[in-house]
Amino acid sequence: RNSGLPRQPGSMATSLLPPAPLPVDGGSSAQGLLALLEEENPALKGHALQQLYHVVDQYWAEVANEVPLIEELSEDPTFEHRHLAAAVASRCFFHLEEYNDALRLALGAGRYFDVAASSSSRTAAENQFVDTLVAKCIDEYTALRGREAEGEEVEIDPRMVGIVERVFDRCFADGAWTHAMGIALEARLMDKVREILDRAAAGPEKRALLAYALESCVGSHQVVGSRDFRLRVLRGLAEVHASLPPEDRDYAAEILCLQHVADSQAAAEALQRLLEGPETAELLAYQIAFDIAESEDQPFILGLLGHLEAGTAPAEGDAAAADPAPAEGTAAAADPAPAASAPASPSPKVAKLLRVLRASGFTVDVQVNFLHGQSKADSLLLASLKDAVDARNSTLHQATVAAHGFMYAGCASKSFVAQHMDWFGRAANWAKFSATASLGVIYRPKGTLQQSKDVLEEYLPTPGSTSPSSEGGALLALGIIHAAKAGDSKAAAAENAVVPFILDALNAAGPNEHLQHGACIALGLAAMGTADPSIFNQLKNVLFNDTAIGGEAAAYGIGLLLLGRGGSSGADDGWVGSALPELLAYAHDTQHEKIIRALSLAMALASYGREEGADSLIETLSRDRDAIVRYGAMYTIGLAYVGTGANAAVRRLLHVAVSDVSDDVRRAAVMNLGFVLFRQPDRLPPLVALLTESYNPHVRYGAAVALGIALAGSANSDAGTASLKLLEHMHDDAVDFVRQGSLVASAMILIQQPDVHPAVKPFREKISGLVREKHMSTMTKMGAIIAHGVLDAGGRNVTISLSSRAGFTKASAVVGLVLWTQHWYWYPMQHMLGLAFSPTALVGLNKDFNMPNSFSAVCAAKPSLFAYPKMTETKKEDKKERVATVTLSTTARAKARELRKEKSTLASERSEDAKADKPSEAKTSDMEVEGEDAGAGEAGEAADAEAKAAKKKEPEPSSFRLANPSRVTPEQVKFVSWDLQQRYVPVNPRSKPSGLVMLVDREPEEPEEVSQVKVPSGDEDENEAEPPEPFEWSPPV
Repeated sequence: RNSGLPRQPGSMATSLLPPAPLPVDGGSSAQGLLALLEEENPALKGHALQQLYHVVDQYWAEVANEVPLIEELSEDPTFEHRHLAAAVASRCFFHLEEYNDALRLALGAGRYFDVAASSSSRTAAENQFVDTLVAKCIDEYTALRGREAEGEEVEIDPRMVGIVERVFDRCFADGAWTHAMGIALEARLMDKVREILDRAAAGPEKRALLAYALESCVGSHQVVGSRDFRLRVLRGLAEVHASLPPEDRDYAAEILCLQHVADSQAAAEALQRLLEGPETAELLAYQIAFDIAESEDQPFILGLLGHLEAGTAPAEGDAAAADPAPAEGTAAAADPAPAASAPASPSPKVAKLLRVLRASGFTVDVQVNFLHGQSKADSLLLASLKDAVDARNSTLHQATVAAHGFMYAGCASKSFVAQHMDWFGRAANWAKFSATASLGVIYRPKGTLQQSKDVLEEYLPTPGSTSPSSEGGALLALGIIHAAKAGDSKAAAAENAVVPFILDALNAAGPNEHLQHGACIALGLAAMGTADPSIFNQLKNVLFNDTAIGGEAAAYGIGLLLLGRGGSSGADDGWVGSALPELLAYAHDTQHEKIIRALSLAMALASYGREEGADSLIETLSRDRDAIVRYGAMYTIGLAYVGTGANAAVRRLLHVAVSDVSDDVRRAAVMNLGFVLFRQPDRLPPLVALLTESYNPHVRYGAAVALGIALAGSANSDAGTASLKLLEHMHDDAVDFVRQGSLVASAMILIQQPDVHPAVKPFREKISGLVREKHMSTMTKMGAIIAHGVLDAGGRNVTISLSSRAGFTKASAVVGLVLWTQHWYWYPMQHMLGLAFSPTALVGLNKDFNMPNSFSAVCAAKPSLFAYPKMTETKKEDKKERVATVTLSTTARAKARELRKEKSTLASERSEDAKADKPSEAKTSDMEVEGEDAGAGEAGEAADAEAKAAKKKEPEPSSFRLANPSRVTPEQVKFVSWDLQQRYVPVNPRSKPSGLVMLVDREPEEPEEVSQVKVPSGDEDENEAEPPEPFEWSPPV
């Protein structure tokens, strides 16, 4: 137990006061003592109990027969030795493993159950007894406290409270602060949490305790199950951090706590304080800003920008005074208070900080620079997929277009599109819509609207256009590009007016469903989590038109707009609180299944991160007669409890997965296990192992997708290996869509794995063969094609991640995967997977935001373990070469005879005395190769082969250095360490060696060699030859 009993010597003991035991029936039985319990004399009974207390561990099996009598004595208020009777009965129940009864009686044992005494006075068996019952007491106490906090009327035994208090006292005396903190957190004792933090000694001890408390609240194994209590604890942790002296204050942890409780003003003040400090503090402020930007928590970032630009003047009624409970990742930061007068221009330091945080700022530039410059996209592999697909099959054409988008995700390159424009042009109607939307995955993210317009200019809506399909797709592409990144502060809104641009396009769309569909989803993506009432009204107008395509997109847009706002009890509950019942009522009124399903998903998105706050909505949706509404209820559970690993949510999903009458509902229930357990992926494979063998193919498909979601990019872990084995059996499933799901899920787990991984090569050969197999079903081929795109996503420089480097759940990534699962009904939703892609970069930056060339990190692993997969090579044509003529031995002898005959004739003509020269004997080898250099050639080839063999025998180094910038995969991070002896070192040496890292220059007086972060202006990777210089040419006469 992380919150259990300290086990140090002297931590606990039982005070055993009776005298030493007397012999018991010759030392072989307790029957004589048990017989004394039947006597009328209380003194005899007391004597028997004293002796039994010392031998009960040895003779408990005999004593157990008389437990009812002993228990009756313990309940007799007139019996002088009732406490001793309770102690004996408790020990007996302990050996019977009836711990509830043992604890009940131990609580009535008085001085015979003293947890504060020294352990040296008791035996090992007595130590085990006390430790077990104290742990059971704490479990029971925390359970009762939890029920009490949820509003249930419970009665807690004061004796149980006394034992817990004595445990706290012992922890305080022994300095076991983390044990005490674990108990306080599980029991929801906020006063004890504050007391523990106050009593812990300042310095490393308090810092470690604060880190433990933060990990217990938001880490992978959360101790705190209640969201409301967790937010109270995080608020308290932030206050304790703020009260520490500057040398002990952990600003990164403090601001992470403030981000979870959505207090943007306090976070802005902390960042301002850092900017006012020395250069190291300033660099730390930029580092924290990069971490915040990576989380893509748009409402919090907008509030932070507003406060920084306004000078963070304290305002009445800050978010701290209201409900601190906006959902994690999408919680609404308090709107920045308007300044009384126009704020002055920000200082240079604040301006740099704003540049980091803004959607049009530096963070986007670094990401695009890395993905474009380090891209290893395999265009030959993609071309081979294109050629293998039947051009008449629109489904496979659309899948290949989606795979192209995944392979080039974030690389900002249209080189493949330009080379195969005729192939892309085959798409028509909604396929053209989807093909254009895929450009959003390629160019996500862009800093400004103008940059997006530059790459989508030929597709965006224009007056009099005759191609609404591509125009609607371009609007969706615009939403994907700016999803959760469209917002800037109000001061910079005019510069980057993405949302107004999409609103104008929606208003101009009229009844055209292509434009409505693209604009509504794009609007929701761009304004994700902002809960703007004016945008809500615009989308609601489209919804109430009751057209299937437009209404479906409007419902999705509403869900994205209200992300994490459902069930709120804060200040914004006014219109949002009435919006969800209105959406549910309309879902019951409309006849369009598309709209019903989208509205159900919208309510699920609004419940993102609400945990127990969404229980009432979950109950309502789960009991609905319409299976489509119940389908949305499963996503409501998954999104409300995303990443928490809550047992209640897991139990409910598993129950529905095996009991609901609708296949769609059961599939959704199993899939959402992946969202709930993504922080605890080890729990998932054993949980769904039996479901992968279910008779129902929809359950099998859901299990496959759940494994892909929860274990994406973790193929080297034990859980990842187990998942790949489960999925491998499903690759040859009898049902085609199960094969499809298992192939894509395997690719999600194997993303960024090198060729040396034992599962990579067979899997690549498997999906390559499936695409080319003539009689394979379309669904299976589609899964194989998408798997190719996922395996090599983002130029092989991205992974699928649902949390940021700091551990904050990324709402945009979760939303992307949720919408991607809807491609079961609507293929254009495949592109939403691009929202879950996260660059795996290590980029070191100096104070000027340039990349020092000399900075590096050390990876203590062989290079092949994290190498890029080999690129597809062009097949070399075998050129016909002239083969050396082979001369047979018989031919050689005949030629030799002719030569001798000629020479003898010539000699006889000259002179008989002339001595004729005998020709040399012909070689008697069976075969001879003509050519003077044959031997030399063979010798040269042998020498080359020996050189290559010697080169191969060179051992692979056990470590290597990572240049700046480099790819660092999530599984590689544990092997990477900082070299703190070089010129540039991280401003926070305890940070993970990944992401954007601010560096301290230890030799500032020396000249720097740096590379600037440049944003690609076009398709610079096409490598087209430069045109020749002007010249004059005269044709020959």
